[in-house]
Amino acid sequence: MVANDLRQRIRDKSVFIFSLVVLLSLLVVLNLAFGGFGTDSVELKPATVIASNEAGGQLGGALISALNSLEIMDVTVKVVSAAAVRQETQDSGADLGLVIPADFTAAVTSGQAVSVQVVEGDRLGIETDVLISVVDSLLDQFGAGAVTAAARERAGLSHDVLAALGQRTATGTPVLTLSEGTASAEQLSLRGSLVAGQTGLFLLFTVGFGVLGLLAEREQGTLARLKSTPVAPGSIIAAKALVGFIRGIAATTVLLTAGATLFGVSFGSPLVVGSLVVGVRAAATSLTFIVARLVRTAEQANVAQSIIAMVLGIAGGAFFPVEAPGGIATLMDLNPVGAFIRGLGISAGGGGLADVVVPLSVMLGFAAVCTLASRLVPDRGARA
Repeated sequence: MVANDLRQRIRDKSVFIFSLVVLLSLLVVLNLAFGGFGTDSVELKPATVIASNEAGGQLGGALISALNSLEIMDVTVKVVSAAAVRQETQDSGADLGLVIPADFTAAVTSGQAVSVQVVEGDRLGIETDVLISVVDSLLDQFGAGAVTAAARERAGLSHDVLAALGQRTATGTPVLTLSEGTASAEQLSLRGSLVAGQTGLFLLFTVGFGVLGLLAEREQGTLARLKSTPVAPGSIIAAKALVGFIRGIAATTVLLTAGATLFGVSFGSPLVVGSLVVGVRAAATSLTFIVARLVRTAEQANVAQSIIAMVLGIAGGAFFPVEAPGGIATLMDLNPVGAFIRGLGISAGGGGLADVVVPLSVMLGFAAVCTLASRLVPDRGARA
């Protein structure tokens, strides 16, 4: 009997470790397949510009030099005659052709209307759009300079005074400043949701490990011997649940850490994430009490485990976001997997413990309801 119990414990641990390794391998595969999803960065490819500046003057040359020295992308500028720009753009596969008209500098400085001809290449892409935007921006700056020069003449300012004002404007402290930031939507990215959802789904499947161990001890007579000792019957299941609870916390920590590393996501404060892990594990563990009283055999435990895990996992958004109307949406909000994902989204957005009170309350409330409900469910296994 002792040897059978030892073999069963070793088998249970082996199954748990094997399942954890399988899910880690799944995260690696998902990272290879979907690792590029949800990223906001765009890598610009090198671009080629065919330009002409026949008698365009100093400003025309400044326009070409500005394109040739862009920091956001590698641009190669080839200067040809105005008549050859269109044909050269098509033949060379360049991204953009640029024809700067004659007397461009004189027209801009005198405030006259002037047009720069742009020829788009056959290889249309984001690089072409960026180049056109840069040209538009430079032309706007040239136009602003022309307006400033015209204002100088009307105000009767000398060149020296105008130069001093321009220098003061360029080097002085701006009245308004802009800084880039990101507003927290309290929602995980696609990759973050994938990691959180699969972690929550794995926790629900681990419910069956404790139940299967309990059933094995029941079949081998170990449970009967334990009940014959001065030990409260409820403490036996509670001990199984406690072991599963500790294993689940360790497994969740490993999965979230590995997923965050593989997918390059951050879930926020470790303290907040840790509290959410404890909450979702408590909710998953509470299902042990119900399943243990409902099933009689290992086959029934596997079926019940799979049904519970898939229903709660899909409804909670483990695979994809689920939207439902009215009361169904309210009912789905009580799902511990959905609450776990929402809590991680709040934490990832910079939220603290006070901000995740609602998701924590949902998970702990689910655990309390399941624990109380297990006292009302008939113990079919005890009559087996």
